[in-house]
This record gives sequence, C-alpha cells and structure tokens, in this order.
Amino acid sequence: MCGFLTMDSREYPLEQFKQALHMVDDRGPDMSRVELFDESTFGFARLSIMDLSEKGMQPFNYNDCELVCNGEIYNYPALKKNLEESYTCKSDSDCEVLLPLYRKYGLDILCRMLDGEFAFVIKDAQSGKMMAARDPMGIRPMFYGYTKEGKIAFASTAKALFPLCHDIMPFEPGSYYDGEKFVKYNDLGDVKMYVEDDIEQIATKLNSLLTASVIKRLQSDAPIGYLLSGGLDSSLVCAIAAENNDKPIKTFAIGMDRNPIDLKYAKEVAEYIGSDHTEIIMTREDVLGHLKEVIRQLETFDITTIRASLGMFILCEYIHKNTDLKVILTGEVSDEIFGYKYTDFAPSPEEFQEESAKRIRELYMYDVLRADRCISANSLEGRVPFADTAFVEYAMSIDPAKKMNTYNKGKYLLRHAFEGTGLLPDDILMREKAAFSDAVGHSMVDDLKEYANSLYSDEDLVKAKEKYPYCTPFTKESLLYRDIFEEFYPGQAKWVKDFWMPNKTWENCNVDDPSARVLANYGDSGK
Repeated sequence: MCGFLTMDSREYPLEQFKQALHMVDDRGPDMSRVELFDESTFGFARLSIMDLSEKGMQPFNYNDCELVCNGEIYNYPALKKNLEESYTCKSDSDCEVLLPLYRKYGLDILCRMLDGEFAFVIKDAQSGKMMAARDPMGIRPMFYGYTKEGKIAFASTAKALFPLCHDIMPFEPGSYYDGEKFVKYNDLGDVKMYVEDDIEQIATKLNSLLTASVIKRLQSDAPIGYLLSGGLDSSLVCAIAAENNDKPIKTFAIGMDRNPIDLKYAKEVAEYIGSDHTEIIMTREDVLGHLKEVIRQLETFDITTIRASLGMFILCEYIHKNTDLKVILTGEVSDEIFGYKYTDFAPSPEEFQEESAKRIRELYMYDVLRADRCISANSLEGRVPFADTAFVEYAMSIDPAKKMNTYNKGKYLLRHAFEGTGLLPDDILMREKAAFSDAVGHSMVDDLKEYANSLYSDEDLVKAKEKYPYCTPFTKESLLYRDIFEEFYPGQAKWVKDFWMPNKTWENCNVDDPSARVLANYGDSGK
C-alpha cells in the first residue's frame, strides 16, 4: 500500500506540501519523495511490495510524463511483453509499465487494459494536462479537490488534501479524469446481458474465476498474511491460497474477550487448511480506546463501517507490530454480489439486481473503504479477491432469479461452487455466518451503545436534526460517531452518501440498526 499527493500547481511552499504529504506516511513508511514537474507538484510515500529496491520508487518519469500510482497491476507481465519492442523496463515494479502504455495507447485504452487495484495520476507535459484514474471497484482510494488558485489536486486520502484544498470529494471508481472532465470507463453495476448458464455451469465458472483471482494476488516480493473470520468468504480465500502455497499460510482472527463467535470457526478452518494461525483477543477498553483513531483513519461516520472496522483495525495493528508481513488478503465484496440477510426480503429478482448494483457502485464508501483504511493505516497492503473485475462482471451477469435465496441458504451459488471439492468441509461451506461486527462478539456493539448512552441524552438526539441536517444521526451511537467525525473533518459529511442500512422499502427491513441480528431471518447466524 502506498500513498500520494499531487497538485497541478506549485502555489504552496514545498514545506507546506510535505507536511500535507505526511498525512499518508502510514500508507508508505519505507520511502518518500517530492518532485516538481511541469508546474505541478508530486509527492509519493512508498510501501515496497514489488521490486523492493530503490528502482521501484516513484514518481516514474518517461517521455515528458510523470506518474504516481498506488496499486497492484496483476497483468503487468503481459503488459510488459506488449512493450518489448518500444520500451525496456528499468525496474520490476508492476506500475512502471503505465507511462509507456499511456504514450502508446492513450488514457482511455490504458484504463481498460489494466487488471488490478489502482489509483494513479499522470501529468503530461506535452499536453499540459494532469490526469487520474481509479480501479472499477475502488479498492485503491483517491480523493480530489481544488487549490486556492482553482487547480485540481489528487491524494490517496482526504486528510492529505484537507490543509490545501476546498471542494474535496471521493474520486468515483471505474472513472478517469482526462484533464478536463470525469469519464466512467467501467460501471460494474451496469450489466448489459445476463448469461444463460445453468447452476452447474455457474458453479464451475465461479470456482475457476475466484481461484484465478486469489492466485494472481499471491504475486509479491513481500510476505503475505490472511484475515480469517471463519465465515464463507475469508475461508474460501484462505483455503485457495493454502492450496497454492508450498508452505503453511499465516492466518489471523480476532474476537472479544466475551463470546467471540468468530474465533472457534476460524480455528476450525485454520486446522483444516493447515495454516499458521494466530488468535487476537480484544477488550472493551481496546475498542473504546481505538474509536477516535479509527474514525480519523476511516474518514467516515457510517455506523456499519465503524463497527466493523474496530476489530479489523486492532487486528491489523497487531500484525504490523508483531510480524514482518506487508500484504493482507481479505474476503470483502461477496455479500454485495450474492446477497446478504436483508436481500432475502427482495420483492423480485429485478429489485435484487438493482440493490446489488447500487451496493457495488457505493461499496467504495463503506466495506471497501474499511478494508483499505484498517489495513493501510497499519502500513500494510490489502488485496481483495472477490473484487476482481472478471469475477464481479461474471457474478453480476448471473440471472438474479438464480441468486435469490430460493435454496433456503444464503449465497448458495458461491457455496455450491466449492461444494464436494474438498477445499473446505461442507459443514463450513454451508454455515450461516454473523456480520463481522457481531461475530467478534455481540458484546462489542453492546459496549459501544452503552458508551454512547452514557454521553448523550434523549434531548441531544432530538437536537441532532438541527445540528446535522445532512445524514442526521438517528441513534446516540450514530451521534457519537458523527461528532467525532466532525471534530476531524468539519463540514465534510458529503464524503458519505448515506448510512449503510438495509433497503427500508422492503418488508421486514425498516429497522433502526444496521446489524443483521435485528432482522427477522437472522436465525442461527453467528451462533
């Protein structure tokens, strides 16, 4: 994971620019550099993953162009081969190919050629344009804003732009900025045609695509670890990785000191796949002690995101302090494609698909943001196999009638894709799982609510409507998170579109808490 700050201007003293760049130091602790290029300022903080030598350090410069990129380009060997006749790489960095490809094909084609997780900025001295692009799922973060002189600036996180810019907003995934306007080059929620595959064909393709996605994410010159909750998604990622490694992989799980649901299932999976497994226990004091820093790193006030981030942040903090790992694989994104507890109440396949498309388009503000910030804030790089473009495009093109829960088993298609393969025992494949914020132990959410109730009165909650007319807090817990957010980022609530909640227009989904445990169909999940 790396961090960058660039602006199409030199209007600030270099020392002031460097202070802003320091806001992304945790993303790139290995090396930092600031360069002036064609009336622009480029800053980069590196976490060395591919080509650990100084040759892989950015910014890269080629043929009157400057580049910074936070990303992993998984098809870079093929792209490098494409350039053999016109360009010789000077490093083994996967990002070095971007500038010669840009010169050869232009920005639009370049973005469509890339298979990876990326956010990059290019300044072309020949055209005088500063351009930027972000991967289709938004796994790598990027924000943009405008300087006092009205010049555009880009950074990995909003906090790096905050001292220098106004009108700061997230850069939409699957988009590029061509120097004049924003263009959507890949909308993962826009399905042009449903595939006609039957259940068994779907299972075969999902198995093949997810396996390939995990394997390509094992490319690294730095050591890799895995977050293992014991649920379906992370268990599949870990099991595929274990099957494709010569040595036991390193897995990590976290739970509260009271009723940690996840730990026992994670241990069961770890024993089955033969991983080198570590359990971390957290307490109420750990949770409340990390709350402010987690919200500062997340740059959000969303309830679901904050709850789910606390355990993940503490776990990644442990990994950073106690291991030599630099890359972390996780299991995010699956729920939004295949459905979750509340999507069991979808009135029709069409509405299921509409909801899935909406969630995929907005995920960069929620679970994808959570994974990035919890991991990168602890100087690690996150990789998300379920966000692989080929996997998502195929999964989204499956007839939603087949994804509806008519099997009495959520995410049945994904489970069935690995059923009987021996990759995981069928009882693990078919186990219903609790939401992450509950599965670390229900006591965590209870502690957060109790803490908020001790700080706010009913009258405070009523006044929240006047205090925060946009995305008004509706519980004392959400008011606590919003107050902390505003302490760090006053007036910037527009970065978040809405609260991540079930679709309130559906039957049984008009709830006042985002946890799946308040839904009527929660059943045995998380027991």
